[in-house]
Amino acid sequence: MALSLARDEMIIVGVPPGLLGVLDELLPAGSVVIVEDPELIRRRDLHEALAGLPFVSRVVPAAYQPDGLDVDALLAAEPTLAAARLVMPGVEYAVTAAARLAERLDLPGAGEAAAQTFTDKHRLRRLAAGHGLPNPAYALVRTPGEAEAFARRVGGRCVLKPTRRAGSLGVQLLDGPDAVAPAWAATVDPPGSPDEAAVPTEVLVEAALTGSEHSVELLVAEGEVLFGNVTDKRVLPGRYPVEIGHTVPSALPGTHRRALLDVAGRLARAAGFRTGVLHSEWILADGVPTLVECAARLPGDLIAALITVAYEASFVEAYLRVLRGERPVLPAGAGGAAAVEFLLAPAGTVTAIEGVRPAGRVPGVLDLRLDVGIGDRVAEVVSSRQRSGHVLAWGADPAEAGNAAGRAAGLVRFTVT
Repeated sequence: MALSLARDEMIIVGVPPGLLGVLDELLPAGSVVIVEDPELIRRRDLHEALAGLPFVSRVVPAAYQPDGLDVDALLAAEPTLAAARLVMPGVEYAVTAAARLAERLDLPGAGEAAAQTFTDKHRLRRLAAGHGLPNPAYALVRTPGEAEAFARRVGGRCVLKPTRRAGSLGVQLLDGPDAVAPAWAATVDPPGSPDEAAVPTEVLVEAALTGSEHSVELLVAEGEVLFGNVTDKRVLPGRYPVEIGHTVPSALPGTHRRALLDVAGRLARAAGFRTGVLHSEWILADGVPTLVECAARLPGDLIAALITVAYEASFVEAYLRVLRGERPVLPAGAGGAAAVEFLLAPAGTVTAIEGVRPAGRVPGVLDLRLDVGIGDRVAEVVSSRQRSGHVLAWGADPAEAGNAAGRAAGLVRFTVT
């Protein structure tokens, strides 16, 4: 069911590429103004690229990184935006800008202070430590030598990560101090896009944790948790812990699920998070949910779609409704399960792709997408951007959904030179 919005009543800061199709189904024609960085508008020819989406009214140029959105300048140039009814961040790097704009317009949002915490991994660590939330040992480092010394203090294995990047970009799991220096440049200056390069970042080093990995998705309205879900996730083994699969709901025992929901709620309260979706990631280290990182926006990697399928209720629509000041009711428990398995082609030039039709016929498969084609050059998977597609599947329970997605993904074969 589409939301009831008039023309230009919704503002999205930053184009949300993975959500455009969903938003087109939910939102009426001409209801959305997209605020985007002028250079990105030019480089991606966004006026032309978004012309075929009826819900997009227009694209407004306004820089929101690296120093944040100048709300006064935006409203002076576009005074009609003051009548908007909701503001949503479309990408990670627009979370703080969207929160600032929502505050200025007296609309529901994360709150600028909370947004700044959840877009800076060092601030997040300090917040968690200050409120007694389970945290790995960590340090902000400026040189490889400082990171090496930290690794020796914590027993060798460590994680290097940029403080302000998304999609696992620049995150590396290292076996010991000797691995730090060769890996340093890939964290300090990861191979992202030009717009990301404009966002200043520092380097965090953390003690590596061992345990199963999960995320918690909370829907929050004025500090009250309306809905919570726990997702099981799978990551690529080795140096680059890129996420390669998710299952909703979690197959964990109830005690562990409740512990994860509880600690995620404590994190939201500690940050003063007001309204929106909070997507936090955790590792169950010796049975204790220990914080990995957190984002004050809709989760990526199709998790919102998995929640929608498993709970039989649109998670994106519920998110938009809380941003409009409503309190939507979602099911307390999932009626089924959903899983996504990401396709990973070997590095090289793709010369053949086989098994797509048989994979699509696997019982339970709802969606199969290829993000590479014949002749495309595929890089080593060092972040979520190098994945080659996905399979999304339904099941009566987490095991059935995960098996269907895994079986279908296993049928897709990439040949590269």
